[in-house]
Amino acid sequence: MSAMTQAVSFAGRLLVATPALTDPNFDRAVVLLLDHDEEGTLGVVLNRPTPIEVEAVLEAWAELAGAPAVVFQGGPVALDSALALAVVPGEQAAEAVLGWRRVHGAIGLVDLEAPPELLAAELGSLRVFAGYAGWAPGQLEDELLEGAWYVVESEPGDVSAPDPERLWRSVLRRQRGELAMVATYPDDPSLN
Repeated sequence: MSAMTQAVSFAGRLLVATPALTDPNFDRAVVLLLDHDEEGTLGVVLNRPTPIEVEAVLEAWAELAGAPAVVFQGGPVALDSALALAVVPGEQAAEAVLGWRRVHGAIGLVDLEAPPELLAAELGSLRVFAGYAGWAPGQLEDELLEGAWYVVESEPGDVSAPDPERLWRSVLRRQRGELAMVATYPDDPSLN
């Protein structure tokens, strides 16, 4: 890996799967990168809701979960583990919020071991993920060179999108230039 590539961190940005990405785990995926450094990359897929209600697995956190209040499949790694993201709106994001660690801007990781009532007044909607997406050192950079992903800026609303199945198209649509046109790419190009 070159020093230039290594110095650029994509933490807080989105990976948006290109139509060329054939891995079924990431078909039309939008991944928020939580960590990206010389030790590798970790993120969560934002647009894979499951039918499992948050209340069924983390009852104490259910009231804070945004709609849809289901667990999302964060990626193919460690599906038996949970992590949560939440937006801390307004000025609170600039301060330290106990039980919340900033990832980027107003977006942060929630300590699910903390009592929910400790965070209830501070958090915008909470989203719970089972598993995560992970890349070994240099692996993501290789996938970027292969054209598997677009790297774009995230917005706080991406974490709590009320219609996650449309997130891939909406993130692409808000980009400038030719990238916005990718949002019109058909689900099945053979039907064109």
